[in-house]
Amino acid sequence: MSLLLTEDEIRSVLDTGNSVQAVEAAFKAYGEGRINMPPKAYLDLPAGDFRAMYGGIKGFNGRDICGLKWVNVHPENPQRGLPTVMAKILLNDPETAVELADMDGSYITDMRTGAAGAIAAKYLSRKDASNVGIIGAGRQARTQLECLLQVRDIEHVKAYDVDWNKAEKFAMEMADKFKIECIASSLEKAVKAADILITVTPSRTPVVSKEIIPDGIHINAIGADARGKEELDPEILKRAKIIIDDWDQASHSGEINVPLEKGMISKDDIYASLGDVVVGKKERRSDDEEITIFDSTGLIIQDLVIAYTAYRLCKERGIGSKKHFLSRIPSEKLEGIYNKF
Repeated sequence: MSLLLTEDEIRSVLDTGNSVQAVEAAFKAYGEGRINMPPKAYLDLPAGDFRAMYGGIKGFNGRDICGLKWVNVHPENPQRGLPTVMAKILLNDPETAVELADMDGSYITDMRTGAAGAIAAKYLSRKDASNVGIIGAGRQARTQLECLLQVRDIEHVKAYDVDWNKAEKFAMEMADKFKIECIASSLEKAVKAADILITVTPSRTPVVSKEIIPDGIHINAIGADARGKEELDPEILKRAKIIIDDWDQASHSGEINVPLEKGMISKDDIYASLGDVVVGKKERRSDDEEITIFDSTGLIIQDLVIAYTAYRLCKERGIGSKKHFLSRIPSEKLEGIYNKF
């Protein structure tokens, strides 16, 4: 029977280790052409938007899977005591369309975004990268750092936020949790000291200027996820090797969307997709002085592999409520399908 899984139940089985491993497999599938992924669709609303993300992936842990995520972004929700982002994921068997799971997707969204940043850093940052700058100290900053620690030996973190108290709180929490040096900092100091820079803001005007970007830095540009958003001075993109997660999404909603629209860069300036780098179709950074940028918009295949990982672990451990949605079909008729997954 289909599993109904809450956020707490998913948290009980997902960690940064299995999330990063799953998302690396998703980018490998992308690079090998084992995916079916239309670009996300947007429903604009007065106070925010909804995004519908759907697709399929072949051969993840020996199974083909497909599904849908319905996710909102409402920036003013924290003032109402509500999360900015909330999500639901439906996981299906692509052969029969039978639903496997009805899942909270909010935590999965956090983890898959953090894991994507970690994979980008694994393949694109210098191997000795140990200093991190984080611009924006919200919820996503936490999973970005937590997942990054899976792939690099991080020693020093400087965090900046327009709300200084928020940056200080983040720094204290991360220092205590991971036993690393983490301090609140000015934006300029956070950037100049960084081997890896993570930008996780909702900005629609650049917050990082070209003058403070050091040679050899790798940037995970995470915040731009809708048309009109940008965090980096476009001149930085013109100096850098740009790697995207997916052209269709990044070109209309990623960090590159505004410079593309203004004609400051073109498709020819995009070096590769991360999937192509993961499978070796494209080389990683060329030297220690090169600036690399990963433009992350978030792919449904990342959600699907983590959702399936959580589903399998919950099923094995007897976690979750069983639901029989197809009441007109006898349960025994569906048993073979559910057993297969």
